[in-house]
Amino acid sequence: MVTLNSMIRQNLKFFRGSLIVTLVGLALAAAIGFYYHGTISGALQYFVLALILGVLEVSISFDNAVVNATVLKDMTHLWQKRFLTWGMVIAVFGMRLFFPLLIVAFVAHVGPFEAFRLALFSPDQYAQIMLSVHHEVAAFGGSFLMLVALKYFFNHEKEIHWIKMIEGPLSAMGKLEAIEVGVVLAVIYGVSRWVPEAETLSVIYSGIAGVLTFLAVEGLSVFLRVPAGHGLDAHRASLGMFLYLEVLDASFSFDGVVGAFAITNNLLIISLGLGIGAMFVRSLTIMMVEKGTLQAFRYLEHGAFYAVAALSGIMFLNTIVHVPEIVTGFIGVTLIALSIYASPRIPTGS
Repeated sequence: MVTLNSMIRQNLKFFRGSLIVTLVGLALAAAIGFYYHGTISGALQYFVLALILGVLEVSISFDNAVVNATVLKDMTHLWQKRFLTWGMVIAVFGMRLFFPLLIVAFVAHVGPFEAFRLALFSPDQYAQIMLSVHHEVAAFGGSFLMLVALKYFFNHEKEIHWIKMIEGPLSAMGKLEAIEVGVVLAVIYGVSRWVPEAETLSVIYSGIAGVLTFLAVEGLSVFLRVPAGHGLDAHRASLGMFLYLEVLDASFSFDGVVGAFAITNNLLIISLGLGIGAMFVRSLTIMMVEKGTLQAFRYLEHGAFYAVAALSGIMFLNTIVHVPEIVTGFIGVTLIALSIYASPRIPTGS
């Protein structure tokens, strides 16, 4: 008989790296707080801020872990490990640190080092610049994630449906070539009619950029999956899936990065907090792949893609009216919880 303690030990192994990153990240956050304020209360304040951001990232990106698992299960073990190592570096330092710096550098017409200086010594100005392009970032991420979700539902070969009255017709409509692209372009146009006139074109261009990015990544993934020589090169195919997952993670991170400025305008704390959350999301992904969670809960994958569709809709809605991040996280977690509850009870590994 499997005891509770043994179950905890079995699952804890997947989160050892995340726990180490959390301890180091929170210690650094406390050190930064002490550096800025020179008091224990200042250190504690930054410690708590980093912790809140980590929890926020996990709640917003839980569906990301499930979607990642659907792709990761088809990758070689080597590329799975690279996703957890190289991918983690890209996620934390690339998307949660350098990407916001590049946005500020582009908008403010300054170099990356000047943008970093603004983040450290003029955080209010840095946050103002970052938030000034929120509509463009939301349109880009929203269009990419909407295509991710629609590609799943507009699949005419999809046989398993959770909510049949919705998924059945959508699956049948998947026989229409590139229907998901047409739907997203229509959404981009519709949203652009509601934003301030001065931002109409920028929202349209950003949304189209998201569509083109999705098509480019999809095209590259398909190209790398084409059989090489006498058979399929599994590592080459896994490289394509790895690149797809990194762009997917980037799109998921947009909402968290921008939303984090509602909690703090300190870039270092944002990077540490969101990095902690991103590490837990990756650990959840690996656990779901190795424990066969997607097979055990038949509709979990469906719930995740419904959550992705909801997130993309909220990102578009954020160009018109602000939706609190806690609402975004609650909707995603609720949809996934409902899909788990509705799933037939299939023993893991059967």
